Amino acid sequence: MKTEKLLNIAQASKLLGVAQSTLRRWEDEGRLIPDERTRGNQRRYKLSSFRPEMRHSKDYSRKTIAYARVSSHDQKADLERQKQLLEVYCASNGWNFELLSDLGSGINYNKKGLKELISSIIDG
Repeated sequence: MKTEKLLNIAQASKLLGVAQSTLRRWEDEGRLIPDERTRGNQRRYKLSSFRPEMRHSKDYSRKTIAYARVSSHDQKADLERQKQLLEVYCASNGWNFELLSDLGSGINYNKKGLKELISSIIDG
């Protein structure tokens, strides 16, 4: 009888496209329990434990929202640098993204960009 190969947490996280911390959280939530534990208490997963819907594929319909803010008009150049950095980062990761920005105090919650960011999160 052939035994099924067991994957360690690093192999399982790579296969599923999620972080190792996500696998640990899934275990805590009862969503994915390791099939075995080693003597050193390390997790081992059978490949057959993974359902296709668990795999994280790139979902091009999802959008990443990047948000930049500075507190004063004197920092407008800093805002432009933040926006450039966020744009390069999102693009280099191949993400579908939208860049929002605000100029003004972080204490003021009535900022247009912040409101748009929160609305986007709530709307999914």
